[in-house]
Amino acid sequence: MAAYRKLETKSTQLLEKIRENLEQLNEKIDVMIEIQKHGHHELPENLPEALDVMTLLSLPDHLRKTAVALCKLDHATADEVAKQTKRARAVESGYLNQLVIMGYMKKERRGRKAYFFVDKEG
Repeated sequence: MAAYRKLETKSTQLLEKIRENLEQLNEKIDVMIEIQKHGHHELPENLPEALDVMTLLSLPDHLRKTAVALCKLDHATADEVAKQTKRARAVESGYLNQLVIMGYMKKERRGRKAYFFVDKEG
């Protein structure tokens, strides 16, 4: 009986994980359908190879919004990205730094300001 309960618990956990994965997949499919319907209107035309559509779709929504805003701006500070996304500068700074750590963005300092950009060659 104890073995049955353990197996039942494991099977429930596995089914829950499958359900979560299917929900995430459905969200990505919905985004892809919207992009197809509206002709990529929210994506910049000069999307670099490092951030192709599938890579963007693999990012969490909050990072995707930041990445798309930066692609539209080319080189920008966190403040400039924040104006585009209508989020706080500190929030965008954190997201931009996450994208740098993940290897999707580059960061360079000019004086006291940090500028973020997508490496077009990489």
